[in-house]
Formats: sequence, C-alpha cells, structure tokens
Amino acid sequence: MSEPLEGAANIPRHVRVAIIGTGFAGLGMAAQLVRNGIDDFLVVERGSEVGGTWRDNSYPGAACDIRSDLYSFSFAPNPNWSHRYSRQPEILDYLRGVADRFELRPRILFETEFLRGEWDDSAGLWRLQTSRGSFTATVLVSGHGPLIEPKWPAIEGLESFTGPRFHSAQWRHDVDLVGARVAVIGTGASAIQFVPELQKVVGHLTVFQRTAPWIVPRADRRTSGLRKRVFARVPALQRFSRRWVFAAAEARFAGFRFRRIGRLFESVSLRFLARQVTDPALRAKLTPEFRIGCKRILISTDYYPALMAPNVELVTESIASVDAAAIVTADGTRREFDVLIGGTGFDATHPPVARLLYGRAGVSLSDRWSSHMEALRGTTVRDFPNLFLLVGPNTALGHNSIVYMIEAQVDYVLQALRAMEHRGARSIEPRPAAQSAYNARIQSELAGTVWSAGGCTSFYLDDSGRNTTLWPHRAAKFRSAVRRFDETEYEYEAVTPSA
Repeated sequence: MSEPLEGAANIPRHVRVAIIGTGFAGLGMAAQLVRNGIDDFLVVERGSEVGGTWRDNSYPGAACDIRSDLYSFSFAPNPNWSHRYSRQPEILDYLRGVADRFELRPRILFETEFLRGEWDDSAGLWRLQTSRGSFTATVLVSGHGPLIEPKWPAIEGLESFTGPRFHSAQWRHDVDLVGARVAVIGTGASAIQFVPELQKVVGHLTVFQRTAPWIVPRADRRTSGLRKRVFARVPALQRFSRRWVFAAAEARFAGFRFRRIGRLFESVSLRFLARQVTDPALRAKLTPEFRIGCKRILISTDYYPALMAPNVELVTESIASVDAAAIVTADGTRREFDVLIGGTGFDATHPPVARLLYGRAGVSLSDRWSSHMEALRGTTVRDFPNLFLLVGPNTALGHNSIVYMIEAQVDYVLQALRAMEHRGARSIEPRPAAQSAYNARIQSELAGTVWSAGGCTSFYLDDSGRNTTLWPHRAAKFRSAVRRFDETEYEYEAVTPSA
C-alpha cells in the first residue's frame, strides 16, 4: 500500500483498488483480492463495523429468505448455521468472521463517509473524498447496494407526527413498544418479519396495506448438531448441499417465466392463505390482485396468524394524511397512535452512490442515469473508466441468492484487472455500442415478463416503468454472461511514458 497521507491516519495517498462498503459485495471483493494476491486496496465504510444491510437492518425478526447454505460465499462456507434460514445477528457474525478470516480489517476505514469520487482523465485515476481525508485510486469498486436509502411514501403531514417515527432500516431500539399503539405503513419483506414480533408486545397494532403481497410458507427448522459436525468434517458434503439448494432455487425460475407454472405457485400460496386465515373478510383483503412474482414473493408462517390476533387491525383504505397524533384514511377514519413505523422499503432505482460519482466531463452517474440505469453486464458504465458496480443494474434476482451474483461479478472484475495489467492499460471502459446492445437485449428479454408486465407497481421498476433492477434469466445464465471477460467490448487507454 502506498505512503499514508499526512494528517489522515491509515489513509494512503494512492491505492490500486478502492472499494465502497463492507456488505456482502464489498467484503466479497476485498476477500477475493486477498485470495488473488492483490493487497494494494482500501475499503471505505461509513459504519463502525462491517455488515452493510445486515448491520443496519436490526429490526425484530430480521432474517434471510434465502437458504443459509446458499446465502454465503462459496469460498467461505459456514458449517454452523443454526437454522435453515439465518437470522440477522448470525449473518452479521458471519460477515464479521469473513473480515477476520481474510484479515481485511486493517484495510478498512471504519466510520468514514464516502463523499465524492471524480474521474481525473488527465491522470487516469479516481480522486476520492471521504470524511477523513482524500486519496486516489486506479480502480473504484462500488459495493454500495441498492437497498440503502429508506423510502417513505409521499403522505401529507407525515413530518408533523410528534411521536417516535422511524423506518425498519433505522430501527429505534430505544423506543419502548410494550403496550403502545403502533402503526405500521407497508407490508413488504421487512414488515412481514417484524409485524409478528410487534404483535406479541404492543397494546394495539394497525397495519396499513396498499397491496396484498404473495406469501408462501417458510419451511424453516433448526440445524441439527449432526449436520453441523458432518459439514465441518466433510466440507464436500456442504458444497453438495449448496449445489442442491441452488438447483432447487433455479427450478423455481420456471414459475416466473411461464404463466402456467406461475398459476401453480399462486394456487399453493392461496391454499396457504386459506389454511391460515379463517375470516373471509380478512382473507379477501389479503388476496393479491396481480401475478405472483410481479412483486417480491415473501415467505412467512407467522405473519397471517399475527394479523388474526385480537390486538391487530389490517387497514386497506389508502392513507389521506398524518397529523401530530394520528393517521387519517381516505374514508375519513382517524386512528391515533403512539409510534409510527415505516416498512416501505427502499428506492432501488436511484442508488444514492450514483449522486457521488463523477465521470468524464464531470457528469454524475445519477445524471447519466436520469432516464434509467444501465451498465454493461450490470458492472461497467461508459464514460466512467475504471469503475465497477457490484449489484449494478439488472443484476438482482427474484428467485435465487444475490451472493451468487456478487461472486460472479467479483470474478468479472478480477478478469478486468488482469486484462488491464496484460495490456499495460491505465484505464478501461465499455464501448458505447457494446453497452447499448447489451441493455437493449436485456430489456427485450424482460418485455412481457411478470417483472415488467405483471399488473403491479414494484421497486423493480423505475419512474418510467422500465425494469432496471432484475436479471431476466436463471442465475446460472448470468454467471455464463460474465464468465469470460470479452476485451472487444472495451476501450483501453495505454499508460504513457510520462505516466
């Protein structure tokens, strides 16, 4: 690593690779750099610990909806998962363990806000500003995922509520909810996890639902001691289990791609709803009116029972306004609350990091993406040399593990670094024609699918209704798409003798 910058402890003047964030993406990139013998890198992390979304989302009941064996790095298996579906504290511990195992902490700037990244065309490098000082990097990798900035709906008077008001991603553990009158706005993936936990302790809980989600049973169970011991002693068996779980998840893709199979999934979900909700009126409110998969499919076995509890009310009338102590719905009903909690998700199509990155001619990535996000193979963007986006446009999944996608992208970035070194190039960026052709193909393949035309409004779609979030195929096909770094898709600038 280069010489430290004066007055800014631990910050070098220059590094080969700078990484933003220490969630799965950032840590995965850093760990693979170490595994490939690259130690000239630095990670910028705003928090005091690693973990990304699994550090920040600490709401009651927080857990993963992807099987534990698959929601982890293939190169860092964990034989000791306590459940089939891991809880937030355990996933956070796993990520801490990855940071320790690959000795990443000395290369992480904790409690350091990334403020701005500017591409310097004349010098062929990134000039990076942080809350602890500035430095330069040859390559910038963003591990800043899309589920970062909490999103509140535009509701009249929302700011006037005088009681505690917070989003699930910024949970207020200091707020005493025992016996309180609590309102929850939203019924997404986070809400269906914390609502059952709140129901156990609050005095009364009111859940405001805009659209009923599709929910399937959560076939969870504790991991046996025997399974842990066998996986620890015979890692090959855990690798086999991982492949089996992956194959099962891939098989579910057919339900999204083919309408007839999707109807079978819908019938399973509706039978589950009928078994758990005996009240016909409540069941009608909880019956989705769009195709399964149009929004994220949720998994839970305790959400429906929680809504059946006597201290819970489900409200489907739209919210008209909020005042100092109450929520008023469109039918004129005014309900008073002590606490207001948002389970309204994130703005996935306007990633905050895009506002901080400036490419050629000083154009920000957010301005470049003002109409819609796009990148070559979800990873690189024209006019932003040496920038690599992990969990970039059209790389998220509706049926399988995002960690699998991250690993595929990380390997693609490593290939790009090797290509730069082999060519003696100081910069690399997509050819405009290659990026345009790739994204035209992705949009063509998304057209008519449940993710683009499923009859709902989802976080997959941007302001114009374009799906810039999801990958339209099986996860394995994405790995195939980035398995080989195609140098003909890129332009290179050679290192000049004076450089």
